[in-house]
Amino acid sequence: MTHHNPHERLLASSALLPYFLPMLAKLTSKNQLTLPQRAIDALGNPEYFEVDVDGDRLVLSPARLGAAAEVRRKLAALGLQDSDVTDAVAWARTTT
Repeated sequence: MTHHNPHERLLASSALLPYFLPMLAKLTSKNQLTLPQRAIDALGNPEYFEVDVDGDRLVLSPARLGAAAEVRRKLAALGLQDSDVTDAVAWARTTT
């Protein structure tokens, strides 16, 4: 979207309020990034982030580190063993 005058740009950005207020993050001399609490709260207070570089942008996405442990807990609750999963994967590979 191209804005030809500052009033159009201001109007376009204010249409997104209060959802996308500009926020600043501070990079320290030790390469630590301090993120605004409002941004962290909006993401559900994640502890870890995946970091990607997209052109001239740094993209932070909440990371789910415990996903494998969560799957194992669910399998155990269902009474499934590792061998059941191995058999299911082998069966699925033969049917495609």
